[in-house]
Amino acid sequence: MAIELKNVSFSYPNGYVANENLNLTIEKGERIAIVGQNGAGKTTAVKLMNGLNRPSEGDVFVDGVNTKDKSCAWISRKVGYVFQNPDDQIFNSTALAEIQYMPKYFKLPEGEIKKRTDRAVELTGIQKYLTMNPLDIPYAIRKFVAIAAIIATEPDYLILDEPTAGQDKRGNETLERIIEELGREGTGVIAISHDMDFVAANFPRIIAMAHKNIIADGTAREIFWNEEIVREAKIKMPQIAQIASKLGLSGNILFSRELTQAVR
Repeated sequence: MAIELKNVSFSYPNGYVANENLNLTIEKGERIAIVGQNGAGKTTAVKLMNGLNRPSEGDVFVDGVNTKDKSCAWISRKVGYVFQNPDDQIFNSTALAEIQYMPKYFKLPEGEIKKRTDRAVELTGIQKYLTMNPLDIPYAIRKFVAIAAIIATEPDYLILDEPTAGQDKRGNETLERIIEELGREGTGVIAISHDMDFVAANFPRIIAMAHKNIIADGTAREIFWNEEIVREAKIKMPQIAQIASKLGLSGNILFSRELTQAVR
């Protein structure tokens, strides 16, 4: 059970090549972050995983099935995608209607729709916003409405595009809880993010991209404490790692408790 990209390249109609010869396997239940500067090909790559983009060359497999001849609707039931901007996704008149739209489209029994809705609402903590028009809901909360709508489809893999953008500390804590819970249940979570502190804290595996391809695949310590990778991907070390580096401390420090111990 995995998402597999095999020798995948993607070019836009104008001829611009966004990804070149990607090879990547993401196992079901993994938590993976994809990092790199704007233009590195991150969003294009994840859209290949759920059918929003189709390879110009190569093949994409979801749980062993080549998606070449599968509809975007079929793929999206397996691989859910939450857009960076919720306004690109939400179109119903209430938050509740947005969450229930796809389960109803799938013609699921009423009891199953309620179960999925309750679970999605509980995970995202948006109970008091259900009867509101999403456009009247604060942007940060609106992002959780979009996440809840995809969680309600119960995909095997969930893609989050810049989930922490516009979030405060409480929002980030909610995101951490969602990612942890979904991972525990066996859902693969794939996030694109420029928030390196969030990435280091929540994703055991990190993919660094640059020049339209993957340049590194490893743990947070392997990625963020490798000067060449950080420089080539044009990313920043997490804040604690930056402090440790400036203090000349060794040990690939990433977290405050590690910094405190090293200083002592």
